[in-house]
Amino acid sequence: MSTSIKKRFLELLDKDEEFRLAVAAKLGLLDKLNSLQQSVDNLAAEVKALREGQEKLWQSVEKLWQNVEKLWQEVKTLREGQEKLWQEVKTLREGQEKLWQNVEKLWQEVKTLREGQEDIVREQRRMSRAISDIGTTLERLTLSLEDEASEVVGFNLRGKLGVDFKFTRIFADSKEVDLYASQGDVWVIVEAATRLGVKLVNEVNRKADIIRHRKPELVKPRFIKAVYTLVPLNDAVEEAKKQGVWVLTWKEELTPLVIHTTNTSNLPT
Repeated sequence: MSTSIKKRFLELLDKDEEFRLAVAAKLGLLDKLNSLQQSVDNLAAEVKALREGQEKLWQSVEKLWQNVEKLWQEVKTLREGQEKLWQEVKTLREGQEKLWQNVEKLWQEVKTLREGQEDIVREQRRMSRAISDIGTTLERLTLSLEDEASEVVGFNLRGKLGVDFKFTRIFADSKEVDLYASQGDVWVIVEAATRLGVKLVNEVNRKADIIRHRKPELVKPRFIKAVYTLVPLNDAVEEAKKQGVWVLTWKEELTPLVIHTTNTSNLPT
């Protein structure tokens, strides 16, 4: 084959695609090229799928790390809460220890009072007031708070109104009223609590309203709201005075007695 023919043949291979494919077909290369192209296409599709899968995998990994971070935040919060809880427990234990110390001191005082009672009796004339106070203290130790409230409030009402009230515990609309009594045209409710706060003052008013609406058979034309307490707080005493609630302790009245008129305009018939 001459050089010019070879040159012309090579030029046709470079420039004429139809000729190039015809030569390839003659040489049996076309099927191989198609097969190779198909393989390349398949490989490209696999690579694309792998990339997409990799992106999804990284997204899943990122979400996983976010969840791990949230989990650590929850663990941190739980640890902080646990530390606060232990602090509360520690505080409660310290308070309990102080309470037991005070109880122990109280019993020591009671023991001392009992041991010295004979000497106090022999000096009755000179120490009659001290004996009265000691007797009151001993009696308070043996009575429940409600019994004590019944005694104190009843005693004061006898002195002010000249009437004996017999107190009992009642329930109105699932609410417990510590003490209730009525005599003549007056009914009385009393709440007894170791510590008097504003919340208890409001509770007395709510219970009075519940009795008026749920227990109209217990309602009289006039009524008294009272609280008996051992530890009154100043703001609660002021609120009780505003709302006409009679506040008493074992030794004194902290607010004046107010006799209210019962509003019967909206009572059930």
